[in-house]
Amino acid sequence: MPIDCKCKKNTAMNEEIEFITDSSKEQMQLALEHLSKEFRNIRAGKASPSMLGGVMVDYYGAQTPLSQVANVNTADARTLTVQPWEKQLIPEIEKGIMLANLGFNPMNNGESIIINVPALTEERRRELSKVAKSAAEHAKVSIRNARKEANNEIKKTAISDDEKKVAETEIQKLTDSFIKKIDEAYAEKDVEIMKV
Repeated sequence: MPIDCKCKKNTAMNEEIEFITDSSKEQMQLALEHLSKEFRNIRAGKASPSMLGGVMVDYYGAQTPLSQVANVNTADARTLTVQPWEKQLIPEIEKGIMLANLGFNPMNNGESIIINVPALTEERRRELSKVAKSAAEHAKVSIRNARKEANNEIKKTAISDDEKKVAETEIQKLTDSFIKKIDEAYAEKDVEIMKV
């Protein structure tokens, strides 16, 4: 009967380690997804509706995402069009685009807003590359923090030192794989930014 007890205890410990590992992996995945969103907002020369993803519009006194008050489309590789659902919102949308500080100069024709996406200068490309690198470093810090939290949780468990080492090694492997994904994502984004 005591053997049964020990098995149950081991199972509970394994479940605890599994929970710590899964939780850590989830945090790391969230950091990677956040980085992906950050990268989508970094303009690499070609017009994309996601460029205006962070624009907020004053909609009857409430700050509302642009996507909830207008359709944003690409007319061509260098032009965005914003078609508001209510024409009286055109000045507010223009104001929101200017406040977002994206470097765009919106023009309105009374019906919609047209944004010509300027070609990026070499200097601007380098600035954007630095912004992308900073976002990637931020994501790496988040992943390392998740590793640190997981290792602290593992130290608190009542398992043997050998089992703790094995669990910490697994967390390190997970960390390394996510850091590699971040490096690959940054390298890809940097190529996209620097391509003329």
